[in-house]
Amino acid sequence: MNFKINKFAVAGLDEAGRGAWAGPVVAATVLSRANKKISPSLLNSVRDSKQLSVKKREALFEQIINSDLIIGVGRASAKEIDQINILQATFLAMRRALNNISVVPKLLLVDGNQQLPEWHGNQKAIIKGDQLEFLIAAASIIAKVTRDKIMINLSKSLPGYYFEVHKGYGTKVHQKSLQQLGVSNEHRLTYRPIKELTRA
Repeated sequence: MNFKINKFAVAGLDEAGRGAWAGPVVAATVLSRANKKISPSLLNSVRDSKQLSVKKREALFEQIINSDLIIGVGRASAKEIDQINILQATFLAMRRALNNISVVPKLLLVDGNQQLPEWHGNQKAIIKGDQLEFLIAAASIIAKVTRDKIMINLSKSLPGYYFEVHKGYGTKVHQKSLQQLGVSNEHRLTYRPIKELTRA
């Protein structure tokens, strides 16, 4: 994939977990500084996280965090999602990710069709940005792998839901677990399938 790299401090921003029924939404930002080069092998390997196998995604995660790129991660919990809705919680996680980097980007590239509210710098929303911009694709990998690790850890304290398998998404395994165990404190109570279960 032939990504373009800007010649000044620019950051990509993406999230993982918006559609899940349980767990947090996680955002990541990946920033490249003008005076730092990105290895050609990394440029040629990074893809939208959804296009990668688990093994390849995890390998690229390690390469990205060990490169000269600056990484920031933020999350919003299931409770925060219920309190302010998933869109606002996603924006909150994104702002937290940006607060966790040491360099203010001159340009922020946001995956999707909406710019980040309350961000006063230059920014550009890019539909399918994780397929078009290296830094957004890298951010998608960081967000996805980070969130997967969170869900695997949650599975240890909440056995029986198989979060380590489906990562909180609405699979048949997850639905069966909910029918057997009911909802946990990591489920998003405002999501329709969970609402229906709590009403029953």
